Amino acid sequence: MIEVLVSVLLLVGAAFMVLAAIGVLRLPDLPTRMHATTKAGALGAMMTMGGVAFYFGESAVVARAVAIVIFILLTAPIAAHVIGRAGYFTGTKLWAGTIKDELQERYDPETHKLSSGLEETESRMPPRTEKGTSNQ
Repeated sequence: MIEVLVSVLLLVGAAFMVLAAIGVLRLPDLPTRMHATTKAGALGAMMTMGGVAFYFGESAVVARAVAIVIFILLTAPIAAHVIGRAGYFTGTKLWAGTIKDELQERYDPETHKLSSGLEETESRMPPRTEKGTSNQ
């Protein structure tokens, strides 16, 4: 019975990895390619680690597989986000069908500064005082 579960996990993991590779080849721009590789590639690697953990069944192997899955869950989205932002800031063109570009009005390509939108709000806020004191 374990062999069937291991086989299913490995095949599903391989299928997701192939899907991620196809996404890299077929999708039109960097953000959508990053989405495909992050989601499908990470899920494929996690399924493969699940198959490895079930196949060996030893506590040391299971612990390593779980650690790898946690590491992938923590690092894959962050890495994709950073790579996507770096691509945007270096001027990588977006797909012509892109509907929404939320960074366009906040990013200045000349100074390479990205405003958060809170700058105007902070300038209108009253100055901070120390605890227990009042400005009035």
